[in-house]
Formats: sequence, structure tokens, C-alpha cells
Amino acid sequence: MKVKKNTWWKKYINGFREGDISVRLSYLIMGFANLRNGQIIKGLIFLLAEIGFIAYMVMAGASSIVGLITLGTQAQGWVMDESLGIKVQVEGDNSMLCMIYGLATIMIIALFLVFYVVNTRSAAAVYECRKSGEHIRSFREDAALLLDSRFHVTLLTVPTAAVLVFTVLPLLYMILLAFTSYDHNHLPPKNLFDWIGLSNFGKMLGGNIAGTFFPLLVWTLIWAFFATFSSFLGGVVLALLINKKGIKFKKFFRTIFVTTVAVPQFVSLLIMRNMLHAAGPINSMLENLGLISEPLPFLTDALAAKITVIAVNMWVGIPFTIMIVTSVLTNLPEDQLEAARIDGANAFQIFRKITLPQIIFIMTPTLIQQFIGNINNFNVIYLLTGGAPMNSNYYAAGDTDLLVTWLYKLTVEKADYNLASTIGIITFVVCAVFSLIAYTRSAAYNKEDMFQ
Repeated sequence: MKVKKNTWWKKYINGFREGDISVRLSYLIMGFANLRNGQIIKGLIFLLAEIGFIAYMVMAGASSIVGLITLGTQAQGWVMDESLGIKVQVEGDNSMLCMIYGLATIMIIALFLVFYVVNTRSAAAVYECRKSGEHIRSFREDAALLLDSRFHVTLLTVPTAAVLVFTVLPLLYMILLAFTSYDHNHLPPKNLFDWIGLSNFGKMLGGNIAGTFFPLLVWTLIWAFFATFSSFLGGVVLALLINKKGIKFKKFFRTIFVTTVAVPQFVSLLIMRNMLHAAGPINSMLENLGLISEPLPFLTDALAAKITVIAVNMWVGIPFTIMIVTSVLTNLPEDQLEAARIDGANAFQIFRKITLPQIIFIMTPTLIQQFIGNINNFNVIYLLTGGAPMNSNYYAAGDTDLLVTWLYKLTVEKADYNLASTIGIITFVVCAVFSLIAYTRSAAYNKEDMFQ
């Protein structure tokens, strides 16, 4: 028979119900039970935390919560000063700071609640020790415990605080921007922006921005598929050729193909951009040979530019596939391959029935990761074409722009932060849904035991 564990709130209620007066007072005055039972330093830490939290909420926290709700009420501007008889500038509220301070206050409240629960548990633990006659640890003993058996808690404290401040807070801020009117017409501190609910998603999915969003979404998915598939196919073919019996200088060929990994990607892309320019070496050479009469529009024609970025991406993507496939090929069971040859299987049948399934099994998580990475592949598109050629039917975007490069332009060039945040949320949803569906339906997930 399974014993049901008490949830945290049941422990919270039972601690108040079963504890003595010192425990119950600790629910109101943090650290009271610790102070009463000789844990002076620990009790003072709890008490000072409560005092500091109350002081913060009175002096700044409450107004920060109100600011998060209103996002400011007084806009910056000029008003007439009756005493001076002239107009003076009023500083006004900053909606951006209102949101950041409000989010920071919510995080402080959440952290205080965690600290408060720790206080109640500590009070209950002290009461149980006193009731049973056990030794009540001193502050020095608690500190020694944090440096010994609970050292993992001590080590995780600083990274957790850093994640909350530098990752969670900015992430929440960027998500909330999608539900505001923070665009080029409402830039703080001169102007205020406000909460507008799901209006930005309406614009993106069915409003005046949909004519840009859906074509770029389709192109982003097409690009991600072909960029991933071409790099995978090219890497598999080259790895098979290099590892084929009878091929000499295998290490040399592997080194040549993997050299592109050692060169920073942005350097390779900028070199490719210069080579494919209308006045670049490739067009100049073709013109000198008489093969063309005018420069080929590698990066200026919509269709040609899309084909070009996919082809160039193979140059930077294939080496990674070669390394992974090579490791798979060198670890294939030779007895299995030999048995297939004895049974009369030819090279293609061995590849299709044995080699390829194991390559796909090993590389499925990597392929999913590469597909998601290509959806957000900023470098290849931005450094090669910059989204060009521009399309007059799109809003601040070109034919080769991905959602991520369009997001960048909306942020840096147009200052439409609300639309950029909306794109970021939609892109995340698309990536998350695809990853979950693709991985849970793959052999790497469902048939893992077959390959062990």
C-alpha cells in the first residue's frame, strides 16, 4: 500500500496546527522560534529578511506593482508653470522601467515566499528537536552542513541567482512586450506604451502584418528543411566515399573537409558574399571566359538568392555531418555487415537496410537540433544577403529574410519591439511543437532497445 506524501501546503498547515506558540508566531514574525530556541543568528536572518521585505514593499515594491499594471500614467511633455509664466518639461513615467521594476518586484515577492516557507519549516524542525530532546544545531553547525552534505545547495545559490537576474527577468520582459503597444510610435521615455492584449498576434496572424508573416514563415520552414536535408545528405555521401575500402589518404580528405569548421563561420560567409557579388571573382571569371554576358544575380534575384543561401549553407554544414557519420561508420558491427554480404546483399542493400537506419537512429536528435537551429539561423542569411532582395509587399523585410532576421530588423531598424516579441513567441511555439512531435515519433525515442 502506497503512503501518500504530504504536499508543501499540507505541511504548512500541519506545522501551524501541531506547533507550539513559538512556531505559530513564526508564521507572523519570521525567525521567532529560532530566536526562542537559541538560534540567534539564524533567527535574526529570517527577521531582518521580513523587515527588509516589508520596508521595500512600502517604499518601492507596491508602486512598482502598480506601475506594472498601468505602465505609467504621466507622459513626458511640456506644461505651463503658472508661477514662472513659462512652459517647463515634465519628466513623466518610463513604461519600460515600470515593466522591469514590476517584474523584479514579483520575483522578489516569489523569493521572499520561498524564504518564508523555509522559515516555517525551520520553526517546525526546531520544535520537533526540542520536543524529542534532540540537539538543536547552532548557526556554525548549519554553516558546516552547507559546506558538507548540503554543499550542492551552496554551490547552486549563485548560479540560480544569476539565472534569475540575467535570464528569467529579461525573458519575461521580452515575452510581455508582445502584449503591449511598444512600437516606433510609443517609444519611452517620451511616450508611454500600454497593455493591448492579443492585438499583436491578431495583426501577425490575420491583420495587416499577415502578408509579411506567412510568406516568411513558409520560406523559413522551406529553408530549414532543405538546409538540414542537404547538409545531411552531402555529409553522408562524402563520409561513405571517404570511408570506402580502397580509398587512400583518408585522413587527408577528412582534414580538408573539416577545415571549414576551424574557420569562423562569419569569415566564410563574408568571403562567399564577396565571391558571389555582381562584381565578384566568380562573375568576373565567367565573363572573362565568355560563358555569360552579364553578372549572374546570385544574391539579387529572389529565387537565385534562396538557392544560393541553401548551397552556401552546405559548405558550413556538411563537415559536422561528416564527423558524426564517420564515427557511426567506424563503429558499425563488422559481423553484421559480413553476414549481410554472405546472404547476398549488395552494397546498396547493406546501406539501405543496415547503415542508413543506424545513421538516422544516431543522428535523429542532431537532425532535429539542426532543423531548429536553421529556423533561427541568423548568420547565414544576414551575412550573405541581409534579407535582400527587398520586397515592397513586405513590411521591413526582404525575400530571403527568415523570421529571426525579420525580428532583428523590426527591433533595430523599425523599433517595433512588440511585433518582434510576438514573432519570437510564435517561433518558439513552432520549434517546441516540431521538436516534441518529431522526437517522440522517432526510432531514437521509441525503439532505443533495438539498437543496444
